Amino acid sequence: MRYALLVTGPAGAGKSTFCQTLLTHMTMSKRSAHLVNLDPAADPPGDTEHPAAIDIRELVPLEDVMEELGLGPNGGLVHCFEFLLNHMDWFEEELGEYESDYLVIDCPGQIELYTHHPLLPRFVAHLQRLGVRCCTTYLIESQFMEDKYKFFAGVMSAMSAMVNFEVPWINVLTKMDLVNPRSEEEGGPRNGRRLKRDVQRYLEPDPFLLDGPGTSQETNPKFHALNRAIVQLIEDHPLVAFIPLDLTSTESIEYLLSSIDYTMQYGEDEEPKEPADMDGGDFADMME
Repeated sequence: MRYALLVTGPAGAGKSTFCQTLLTHMTMSKRSAHLVNLDPAADPPGDTEHPAAIDIRELVPLEDVMEELGLGPNGGLVHCFEFLLNHMDWFEEELGEYESDYLVIDCPGQIELYTHHPLLPRFVAHLQRLGVRCCTTYLIESQFMEDKYKFFAGVMSAMSAMVNFEVPWINVLTKMDLVNPRSEEEGGPRNGRRLKRDVQRYLEPDPFLLDGPGTSQETNPKFHALNRAIVQLIEDHPLVAFIPLDLTSTESIEYLLSSIDYTMQYGEDEEPKEPADMDGGDFADMME
């Protein structure tokens, strides 16, 4: 059984850093995992610890598309994915080398590819037809907690993407090492000084952050009805919750990886392995 983890989210959420850190953690845990770059606009590979085993840039570089077709970055990106979907035989051939592996797929930062374009959902559906068990993570960074309206925009985009993909899904709040209850930095930690009870209101989004006491005075009255409608939507469809991620903490990485494994039922189809010395040594008496 092959497994694929798609790492999605807006630009700047830390997707590529998360992919590299996760692969390092899995390598140290003696697990076979490989990086797949699905971003045709990614920078050329440098001295990364885990270079891409499969790279969409080898099939269709974004720069060539923009130059030959006269498209901008976003239009070129859409064309690249349309080209990939029309040449999935190339991807299948690349995928054939990895029969029982864990693929970590680094996706672009243009959220329209997740929220309303059908291209990535079609790609995932094709993987599933090939027998690849998929799970998607949607990353937003902890800085979103500095602006509650920006945060709920992130919540709504995550909800839209979840509905669009229709696959097992985990939302992740990244860069939690930059959110501390105390900090010696002048001016406080970069992404805010927040106590544990305050952070919890964001991990399981509390609608009253948007429409609670005091917020009416902060916003233009014409937005009050819109805020209440968003609150009602989140209350009626509580789909979004976040797992906090601190890449400086091994425990945080392991907890997220365990959640991903559980979500995609990693290893449940594997046959149990017998100990190498089952036919002798300490087990000799059992075999008689």
